[in-house]
Amino acid sequence: MNDSARKIEQIIEQVEQVIVGKRRVIELSLTALFAGGHVLIEDVPGVGKTMLVRALAKSLDTAFQRIQFTPDLLPSDVTGVSVFNPDSRKFEFRPGPIMGNIILADEINRTAPRTQAALLEGMAENSVTVDGVTYPLAEPFFVMATQNPIEYEGTYALPEAQLDRFLFKMTMGYPTKAEEIELLSGERSADALLGVQAVIHADELVALKKASQNVALSDELKDYIVDLAQATREHPAISLGASPRATIAMMQAAKSFAFISGRDFVTPDDIKYLAPFVFRHRLILNASALYDGIQAEQVIQDILSSTAVPIEKGASNE
Repeated sequence: MNDSARKIEQIIEQVEQVIVGKRRVIELSLTALFAGGHVLIEDVPGVGKTMLVRALAKSLDTAFQRIQFTPDLLPSDVTGVSVFNPDSRKFEFRPGPIMGNIILADEINRTAPRTQAALLEGMAENSVTVDGVTYPLAEPFFVMATQNPIEYEGTYALPEAQLDRFLFKMTMGYPTKAEEIELLSGERSADALLGVQAVIHADELVALKKASQNVALSDELKDYIVDLAQATREHPAISLGASPRATIAMMQAAKSFAFISGRDFVTPDDIKYLAPFVFRHRLILNASALYDGIQAEQVIQDILSSTAVPIEKGASNE
């Protein structure tokens, strides 16, 4: 096991002190972080969404900021505001919580779309603009947003433009019976967060992010990614398919996932595994499909099963 793989495993082990039985979710979170993307976790209350983000931030020894989204939250509460200083007779910028490394956007769908949009520039361009002045965000910058399912009262659906900024959309899921018994034993209580140790610092994290994007991706697999994206645009159940941003996201995620898995090359299985997390929140089904109760996951599996998988010619760099 090389040094990078060892550190990644240590990060996962630290988070698993708090979040039991969710290794897949932890690995996907790290995949998105290394790929330079962001994560939306949608699930019912009480399954550990917030604890996951807090534990991950603590294991990375980075600046952590939490934004609790509420109906009365304003965009300036996210980005910051310019305040007049009577002594200097100048306006001074007071940064908002978006000026951190790991950002927990908690219950993001409980605030109005105009406040949700305050995250757009930061997530897309790593900067925020306040009163005509653009401020760069820290590196690394990673948003993990949580939301309750939209059928719950008091929530707002995220706009398509906002959803497209998230690399992955995933769920935590309920624990198994054994895992829930372990929760009752107190071994995974809030106190466990105090025991999480930092594994790497921000500069090391930036280096790992760069290394993850040096993973080899063959031309055949690039064709495969584009074939999958185009299939979503032509599928009879879909009215809006995956955007070119989604193909770039898939490429970056596949490289990052291979890196997390200890490889220096991407395989077709990496792409097939990641496709539901990358594509499902970017697809809009047509009225007929919705009426028939078809889910985006079903369509993606249909596309994966009907799209030819390239034959690997080896794992060497191009």
